[in-house]
Amino acid sequence: MSDQERPFLLIGNPDNRRTFALQQARLRQGLKPAIVLSYIDLLQTWRQGATLAEVVSEAVSQGEGREGAGDYSFFIRIDAPGENWNVERELLSLGATVYSPLHRVDNRMMVTQEQALLLEQEWGRIYAPAQWFDGWRACLERIDKEVQQFFPSARFLNHPTDIITMFDKRQCQQQLSANGVTVPPSLQADVPIRSYGELRTAMKSEGMHRVFVKLACGSGASGVVAYQFNPRTGAEIAITTVGMVRNGAEVIFYNEGGMRRYTRTEEIRILLDWLCAEGAQIERWMAKSSIGSRVFDVRQLVAGGQVGHAIVRLSKTPITNLHLRNDRLLPTEAGLKDDQMLLIQKAAQAALSAFPNSWSAGIDVMLSGTEPRAYVLDVNPFGDLLYRVQHRGRGTYEWQMELLRKEPDYYA
Repeated sequence: MSDQERPFLLIGNPDNRRTFALQQARLRQGLKPAIVLSYIDLLQTWRQGATLAEVVSEAVSQGEGREGAGDYSFFIRIDAPGENWNVERELLSLGATVYSPLHRVDNRMMVTQEQALLLEQEWGRIYAPAQWFDGWRACLERIDKEVQQFFPSARFLNHPTDIITMFDKRQCQQQLSANGVTVPPSLQADVPIRSYGELRTAMKSEGMHRVFVKLACGSGASGVVAYQFNPRTGAEIAITTVGMVRNGAEVIFYNEGGMRRYTRTEEIRILLDWLCAEGAQIERWMAKSSIGSRVFDVRQLVAGGQVGHAIVRLSKTPITNLHLRNDRLLPTEAGLKDDQMLLIQKAAQAALSAFPNSWSAGIDVMLSGTEPRAYVLDVNPFGDLLYRVQHRGRGTYEWQMELLRKEPDYYA
């Protein structure tokens, strides 16, 4: 270990697999353990009126890596807040404090601050996603503000403002497009589309009969719908990961864990009314390139401007996310040619370059057309949790820690 090593602060969930993988990677690279600042400690501390500085001080004094106590020139990695129900409830509760129902212009779901803290977990259920994002955004903004206030010499690996933009698929696609990155065309409308009826009107106006409707703040494939209608017959179909259950007057939405097909207009209307009210990115449903009978896209990791690990995701449906038990292959196993991978890698690097204050992300890229072009579908600030893939003999976390170890000043 170097005496000059910059301390590393990880904001995450201590018992999560991501935290474990990062600490193992740092150990293998001969780096000091990250100081772990727990989301739940931070959110509960804020709610009690204290600040991030107090949580950091406690983490430094008690956690691993305390050899660097007193040096607050951290590298700060903000990790995913998910897979922890207590954190989910706190973010929902925080979201209730920043959105006034008196000013609401939509029909999105809402729970009060107090109700959020008492919610019981129902596996797969999607609770008030726009409110959750309000809480997540407020959390990131406050981290940024308090780090500037208390630890001005610290440096974020991915800046909170960038993470907010990456998480909002509407803003993210606008940011990419403004920086010359090729993305699927968005459905244009004079005002935000808030319902199934408005969606159909806009689609007819644009002559766009196949679209992806994506929950603006959804992660993974949560809240993604591939929707099309036949302008001649009126027949329509929605392929999605979202399940629906009616409980009296209430409809409960949940992540199905597989694919559902809806063809009845009354069901599609309920689904899309909900999705549009929560906020949606709506874009042309473009045909992805295929391998045999399956379409594919690629998750490409980029860190420090360099391309690293890549996974090909294949599916017989339009949605390729791996947690839906879709197939995965290495690019060489999938038979992707060098020129195809070059297109993908250049697109991924350009996508991360659109966020100059961020260091790494997993970029989802598809190829489309007879003379294929690369289109960026998503930028995931936490998209480095890829198993069973190596680059230069390293896993994703170890490769990134090696980059930091070798060139820390470059990223400072």
